[in-house]
Amino acid sequence: MLSRRRFAQAVAAAAAGATVAGCSAQPAAAPAAAPATTGRNTSFGPIKQIDAGELSIGYAEAGPADGPVVMLLHGWPYDIHSYVDVTPRLVAAGYRVIVPFLRGYGPTRFLSKDTFRNGQQSAIAADIVALLDALKIDKAVFGGFDWGARTAVIIAALWPERCKALVSVSGYLVTNRETNKQPLSPTAELGWWYQYYFATERGVLGYTKNRHDFNKLIWKIASPKWTFDDATYDRSAACFDNPDHVAIVIHNYRWRLSLAEGDPKLDALEQKLAQGPVVSVPTITIGSDFDGPNTDGKAYRSKFSGKYEHRILNGIGHNVPQEAPEEFAKAVIDVDRF
Repeated sequence: MLSRRRFAQAVAAAAAGATVAGCSAQPAAAPAAAPATTGRNTSFGPIKQIDAGELSIGYAEAGPADGPVVMLLHGWPYDIHSYVDVTPRLVAAGYRVIVPFLRGYGPTRFLSKDTFRNGQQSAIAADIVALLDALKIDKAVFGGFDWGARTAVIIAALWPERCKALVSVSGYLVTNRETNKQPLSPTAELGWWYQYYFATERGVLGYTKNRHDFNKLIWKIASPKWTFDDATYDRSAACFDNPDHVAIVIHNYRWRLSLAEGDPKLDALEQKLAQGPVVSVPTITIGSDFDGPNTDGKAYRSKFSGKYEHRILNGIGHNVPQEAPEEFAKAVIDVDRF
């Protein structure tokens, strides 16, 4: 429910030509002016590939092989390059950094053509747990935004033994499908135009045909102060050419609205998530302009029972790690020391 409102507020603000104001007594140090057009880094270097669960997962890896592990998770419609400037900062601090392409992105592929192209939240979380197993990683610090934040929170809640600490942009994003059945105000519903578009066959055809321009529009709406250039966008947009991308995105949003069924083998996990499990691992949550009145984090504070801090990045949109890599990397390093 919270994530639906956040995006709606960001869209409404962009449409009105105004920014969404943050509100908290303890903002983190961040530029109020528009962020830089591009970061310093453009590539991770060679991408690795490993079979994990249902997938062959493509991932970037950097840093010492024996360093403490940080797992960074991207969202929609983004990719691993959201962390291209975060990663060197963490490597400099001694971390081994893993940044996987989620199912439906880049070189990540299903191992079987017969596997259900499932975008539900627990499926994506199970992918990342399988990746930990395949890489023989017992525990990692997790960081994420958008789908990546949801995935990281789910792992912290359901597999706390695999999560040393957590950085989550926009806080607690676990989807509750019963809550999502309830209508919002007309203004808030306007912000979810693309979700309803995806609920139609016209939307499937439109996203299939126009996803390059469609996702660029989403970037602009979600981060109105971030003046990224075409090269920055096109580097990520290439990852939307994955043969399963459209199916995963459409199923994800239809599933959230109970317009598509999930995988029965994941029912037990979804039942746990429907209860809103509390996260007990050390956590830093980050609010940005994208979050509107929820920027202060108060709406989800009760969902984190361990050592906790909330930080606000004024002037930053939804793609926090790419817009504010120094602040995001600092949050990862700081939460690991909690």
